[in-house]
Formats: sequence, structure tokens, C-alpha cells
Amino acid sequence: MAAIGTNINQAAELLKAGGLVGIPTETVYGLAANAFQEDAVVNIFKAKNRPAFDPLITHVASMEMLTTLVLEIPEDAHKLITKYWPGPLTVVLPKSARINNLITSGLASAAFRMPRHELLHQLLNVLDFPVVAPSANPFGYVSPTSAAHVNQQLGDKIDYILDGGECKIGLESTIISFITEQPTILRLGGLSVEDIEAEIGKVAVNTLSTSKPNSPGMFSSHYAPTKPVVLGEIEDLLEENDFRKIGILSFSKKYSDYPNFVLSQRASVEEAAKNLFTGLRWFENQDVEMIITENAPDKGLGKAINDRLNRASRSK
Repeated sequence: MAAIGTNINQAAELLKAGGLVGIPTETVYGLAANAFQEDAVVNIFKAKNRPAFDPLITHVASMEMLTTLVLEIPEDAHKLITKYWPGPLTVVLPKSARINNLITSGLASAAFRMPRHELLHQLLNVLDFPVVAPSANPFGYVSPTSAAHVNQQLGDKIDYILDGGECKIGLESTIISFITEQPTILRLGGLSVEDIEAEIGKVAVNTLSTSKPNSPGMFSSHYAPTKPVVLGEIEDLLEENDFRKIGILSFSKKYSDYPNFVLSQRASVEEAAKNLFTGLRWFENQDVEMIITENAPDKGLGKAINDRLNRASRSK
């Protein structure tokens, strides 16, 4: 298993040497490598068993660094960056030649983010290069929200895990593309559509999945535990599957007769988002054959919760 600690200098030296480091963000834990070392980037794909045609997000420490990696920053992108960076926002922009085609799966655009987590921000600021960092889990599986989760899933394949505690948001970043005239959300996440539109006006939302994505996180089957997930009306699903060992992942209602993880007893979509991946992972240690679940209210971060539940339910 990997060593876990808070030594920024150790993490920095490993990244400089081409190693892989688990890193905390406010969204989920990432698996980081030096974006300027091709072998290190290749090792991310190997460690995660991630398809080479699934692009990676590049994490930067500053606007100054970003400007060296892109050809332009459209006005609306600049507005969002100014408002929400550092934070759970990823922007897709035309890339410069400094970004390796391996990172973008050959696309002329790349995804960029400046995380808000203080420990990671300190690490990025001592590096003179950006890092690429998808979620620190085997491809398609539930994203990790603690250092222990990373170690359970990838501890034998990485060099070090920087422990920043539990993730505060618990859902991946929202991805918005500025490659076409109409800004388009490609992945729902930790920043709501409403927050984005409050800054730049109406945006398109295109989260349709594809076998060859033009953004990270666009596969239809994703974010899934090892047990099948069935999404629908919980009461109906209980009747349909009364002969099976059932676990219930509910939004706010408690079901005392079943192994039950309640995402938010106070019916908060923000709290539910933070607990979603922890809840899915909780069932791994329960004696259940399947997990039945329901949509959250379709507002704010509830849209992103429902996106992840839909994808988890398609994975079995």
C-alpha cells in the first residue's frame, strides 16, 4: 500500500521524478502526475486502467500558468474563472502546444481547473509545472473522497497519498466548454448550472455520453460500485424485488427494515452530494445483492447527483 501523509515536499519531489501521487481536492481525490512528462501521464492510464481516448484534466496553480497552456480565453470563460477559481469548475479551452496530445486524446482542446483545497494549492504553488489528475480510482468505479479510499483502490500502484481529509463537496467538478460560440456544460458537477448562468447567462447542457468523449467523465456507465444499482421509485422497486437482499440509498427518508444509507436527513442537495460516493461505497460491506435508489430533487447540485446515479445504474 502507498504511504499516506501531509508532506508537500515529498509529494512534490515524487511528481518531479515522474511518480504518481494521490491528491486531495474539494471535489474528490485525484491521481496526479507531471503534465510535462509523457511517461508519467501514461502511467496514470495504466494505474486506473483508463482508456487512452478519455481526456484528462490539467490542474494549474495560477492564471499566469493557464495563459501559457492555452491559445485564448474567451470573455465568458474569463468571467467564470474570475468568479469561481479556485473551485469546482473545469473549463475546456483551445490548447497550446505545451499540452501533450496524450492528455487530450488528440483533441485540439484541453480541460483546465484550479482546485480550492488548501493543501493541494500549496503543493501546486511549489511546482513549476501543471499536473494532470483524474479521480484516484479504477476506471468506472466510485470516486474516492478520502485518502483511505484511494489506498484501498490504488495503493499498490502509486507512490504517495497526500492526505487532506474528507472532501467537502464530494462530486467531481462541473466541466464547461468554450470551444464553440455557445458555452456548453459537458459534465454536471460541484458547481450548479444556476451559479454558472448567473454569471454568463444561458448555457447549453450536453451531458450525453459517448464511446469517444471530448471531455473527461462523459461515459454512460461510470461512478459505480461492484453491486448493481437500480434507479427509480423506491417503494415500487421494493415491491418488484422483495425476494432479493436489498440495500437502499435514499435521499432523505429512513428505511429501518433494510440496510439503508440516507444521503441527507435534512433533505439538503449539498449534503447529499457530499455523501453520495461515500454512500455507494458503504454498500460494499453490506450483505446486499443490489442497491435501489432514487433521484434527488432536480435543482442545484441535485442535477449532478442524478447524473451520477443514472450512470451508476447503467454499469451493471
